Amino acid sequence: MAVPPPTTDTRGLRRALTGPQLSMIGLGGAIGTGLFLGSALAISHAGPAIVVAYALCALVAFVIAWALTEMVVVHPEAGSFGAVAHRYLGPLAGFVQRWTYWTIQAIAVGGEIVAAGLYVRFWWPDLPLWPLVAAFSAVVLTANALAVRFFGAVEYWFAMVKVVAVAVFIALGLLLIAVGLPESPATGLSHLTAHGGFLPNGVSGLFLAMVFVLFSYLGTEVVAVTAAESENPGRDLPRAARRMVLRLVLFYVLAIAVIVTVAPWTVTAQGGSVDASPFVRVVAGAGVPAAATIINFVVLTAALSSANTNLYLSTRMLHSLAADGYAPAWTARVSRTGVPRNALALSALGPALAVALSATSGSAYLALFGVSVFGALLVWMLILATHWAFRRAATHRSPVRLWGAPVTSGLAALFLLAVLVSTAFIDGLDTAWRVGLPFFAALVVVHTVITRRRSRSTP
Repeated sequence: MAVPPPTTDTRGLRRALTGPQLSMIGLGGAIGTGLFLGSALAISHAGPAIVVAYALCALVAFVIAWALTEMVVVHPEAGSFGAVAHRYLGPLAGFVQRWTYWTIQAIAVGGEIVAAGLYVRFWWPDLPLWPLVAAFSAVVLTANALAVRFFGAVEYWFAMVKVVAVAVFIALGLLLIAVGLPESPATGLSHLTAHGGFLPNGVSGLFLAMVFVLFSYLGTEVVAVTAAESENPGRDLPRAARRMVLRLVLFYVLAIAVIVTVAPWTVTAQGGSVDASPFVRVVAGAGVPAAATIINFVVLTAALSSANTNLYLSTRMLHSLAADGYAPAWTARVSRTGVPRNALALSALGPALAVALSATSGSAYLALFGVSVFGALLVWMLILATHWAFRRAATHRSPVRLWGAPVTSGLAALFLLAVLVSTAFIDGLDTAWRVGLPFFAALVVVHTVITRRRSRSTP
């Protein structure tokens, strides 16, 4: 197999994203609404040991992010890891990975936009949902349709709200634990061992929690997708990846530790509305008025940030597929400002479908969720497989190297495989195999058909 040379092919995209924007885009894509309102399901399985689950899954996310950075620094091209998979694993892998990633991100955009509408109804519960969904869809479509520098600026401030909110929560939470706050006495560490101990459901409960926790780190691959539009990928991508992963680990692990320390895990595991969020309890304990309103604003911003970033990701993947002849040719075109607006228009069909199904058919939306779960794990495993092939084939040494590879990447791949297998036996995730496997098989069939047509049309 010939060794592909380093590449800088942007397929018409503009290198306009700065280093600080890359860092914030990475954090914004990975810190979603699940941290603020979710995590209850994982806590119900692991109890206070959920901190261990977040720390272990953070290591897996770090391996994936660093393996990606090692590859895209050498190949900072349009299509990111999908294009690199095309080079080192073959056209089928690149086709499956990019179409799978486009699908899961398009579904995610729809889910986040619906969530944003629901968060607005926290203030005005009588408002119909569809006008809110339409308005937020227009916001993220506009942000993505303008020059990529504008998208970077919008996402920078969206993500900044989340980052500041988490940092303030951690600081106030540590004060509440250690010395107390004006409206609440110190909680101490007693909640970590009460109600059944630190590991109330044993090791099996901890592993089951990790299955759910792992999905909290989806989005760590965002920085790699921006490679083709980074001003200086060789300098900025490693910095952004390092900062993103370290801050992400710090924020997630510390925030979750605060959550299970300031309140009994049995209470947090029940979930509930914004008012029941541990974030509200900590902010209210500091004597801040309207704590629930503040947290709801933060969660609304988090949903819009995720939708904005996910739409960007799906658009760039579709543009890359079209450039390689695996999507309609017109979606490969870019505007005068370097934005693939045709790909953006087609990617908007994904959110529209997700929104429609979420409002009309619960079973259909569960099918979309199953594709997302199966697809996300498949994409991550293909990234690690590509890294293995990259290390074997590449003669151009990357300035960024994943420590301990291929052992570390192999262990991460085995963990992902174990999680994927376990989804078949977990209520709520079992749709991953029932829907995801046929979806994967359909992609293989479509690729085979396209390849045969190409071979017949070529003299």
